[in-house]
Amino acid sequence: MKKYLDHFRQLTHVPEELEKNLRAKSTQVSIDKGEYLHKAGFTCKSTYWIKKGLLRSFYLKDGKEITDVFASEGEWITSVQSFMKSQPDQYYLQAIESSKVYALSYNDLMYLFENFPEMERFGRISMSMSYIQLSEKLESYQFTSAKDKYVHFCKIYNSILHRLPLGMVASYIGVTQETLSRIRKAF
Repeated sequence: MKKYLDHFRQLTHVPEELEKNLRAKSTQVSIDKGEYLHKAGFTCKSTYWIKKGLLRSFYLKDGKEITDVFASEGEWITSVQSFMKSQPDQYYLQAIESSKVYALSYNDLMYLFENFPEMERFGRISMSMSYIQLSEKLESYQFTSAKDKYVHFCKIYNSILHRLPLGMVASYIGVTQETLSRIRKAF
């Protein structure tokens, strides 16, 4: 719980009452490799901070898995549209490794935002950082070659690259596994 609370402290002041509420409203969940925190067709009711492990968000297109996000220790993962709109979506959240996460429900998060200005600050800064990452990803994918996409991917995910299956990396950058193998051989 200390690292979880320190994560909030990196972006905002955490007074004692907020810490007490974060402790009370956050639930630790263990998930085995290959298991799901969320499946397509259902409403994602929580956002998850990863204490230990590695997860991904993906969807199916023409029967193929398309990885959208990888997240590891110290990062958040959720099915954003489903979570924020409280409606089913097409995404899955799956553990790539056995993982431990802290879950915070939508209702509890809204309570924290409404009752603690520090949480609103945390949310604003977190959303800004996420928006910047998304903008960089979109720019990388719209204007670059497959090789450049892979270089950008390696820069973003350098610390966990060795933990990621090649097929998931290929789906993330939008190439076949064979193409990715050729790109990697060129390095």
